[in-house]
Amino acid sequence: METFLLFFVVGVVAQSVDGALGMAYGVISSSVLLAFGVPPAMASASVHGAEVFTTAASAGSHIAHRNVDWRLLLPLAVAGVIGGCVGAYVLTGIEGDVIKPFVVAYLGVMGLYILWRAGHDILLRHIPSWVTWPLGLVGGFLDAVGGGGWGPTVSSTLVGAGQEPRRAIGTANTAEFFLTVAISATFVWALMTGHWADAGALENHATAVGGLVVGGLVAAPFAGLIAKRVPRKAMTYAVGAVLLLLAGFQGLQLAGMVA
Repeated sequence: METFLLFFVVGVVAQSVDGALGMAYGVISSSVLLAFGVPPAMASASVHGAEVFTTAASAGSHIAHRNVDWRLLLPLAVAGVIGGCVGAYVLTGIEGDVIKPFVVAYLGVMGLYILWRAGHDILLRHIPSWVTWPLGLVGGFLDAVGGGGWGPTVSSTLVGAGQEPRRAIGTANTAEFFLTVAISATFVWALMTGHWADAGALENHATAVGGLVVGGLVAAPFAGLIAKRVPRKAMTYAVGAVLLLLAGFQGLQLAGMVA
């Protein structure tokens, strides 16, 4: 019960941040699981299993509050599914930390750029739909390999490119539902075909995953409302600040200064 309550709180906090800013559920949840000694592939599979439920609720909230740019959603979702499936299959066979330094550097640079944009009050720009294809591929791959890179990569890039923050977050969160379903299915397929040999103890973490699911479902319905009500400049500052915090925390992990 203590494990369930701990991860319930983690799920509520992580989904509250993710729903409002379009990032951090996967990163926060994965970091806590890794701190408990869960292997990277198992942590990613557990988080994406939980996200199947939380992203569905969050997407529904964003759709209800009209935070979704439908023109960008389809190519972003399709490309994300392709990148996520490849990343999930790769992660079950190699160590995911190989590319982590590059992800940390990207998050840091994007965080600084978004903060600069917020301070200079740059006008919103039209984003062509073709841009979302490479963005979805990279975001999906990094999300599967890192256990939570979709939001920081996709939401931040859309905001940095000039998309209205609430629509960038709503579109990315809605597309993430399809991504998490595909990644979870890929993990199951890798397990059943024997490609993922170290997943035998996955059921040992069912309580933690249950806590993440229930906690995330409690917070997810408020995602669209928060993103809609928070002023654009304040949300842009918040996205940049969270990116820098995530990059700093993961940088300390790489340096071995935190677990």
